Order: sequence, then structure tokens, then C-alpha cells
Amino acid sequence: MKLRLIALAGASIALVGLSACAVDEAYYGPPSTFADVDYDGFYDGYYGPFYGGYWGPGGNFYYWDQGHRHYHRDTTGHFRRDGGGGGSFSPIRGHAPSSRGGRRP
Repeated sequence: MKLRLIALAGASIALVGLSACAVDEAYYGPPSTFADVDYDGFYDGYYGPFYGGYWGPGGNFYYWDQGHRHYHRDTTGHFRRDGGGGGSFSPIRGHAPSSRGGRRP
């Protein structure tokens, strides 16, 4: 019984460790179906200066974070395909990188 509990505890620790490795696949750059394309959009300036990004899976925008040197998914609507309301969004234009690899667009 004790041996079984020890094995179960070890397996649980291993699974928790592996789950910490899960990363949004678009963190390193666009999948090929979303790569190497020009885009237009609108941004409200919330994250600071705009360095680039791409429209990715699920219609989400992934923006380049110059400080962290990788992409982040905009989950709160600071990037939009349309101008939005209130006039707080400025037009942006960019080009999605052609390959994965976490490089600046």
C-alpha cells in the first residue's frame, strides 16, 4: 500500500511538471497557414509601442513583445480588425513573419 502511494505521488509530480511546459503554439511565431502575409488592423496602444505580430489561430492577434522577445496572444481585444468604437484605436500595418522561431517580425 505504501509503495502504491509513493508511486502515485511520483506520477502526480511528473504530470504537474509536464503541464508547466505547455505553451501556446503561436508563442514562437505563426503556423505556416498564418505566415508571410501582410495585414491591416487597429491597436489602442495598451501594450506599449507596436513592433509587429500576426493574426493567428482562432482569429486572435499575437503581438511581438520586444522586452520578452516572443509573441503574446492578445486576449482582451486591444488589437482589432476593425476600428472599434470611441476613436481610441489607431491603424496598424504589418507583415506576418514567414517562419516560426521567435524572431522579431
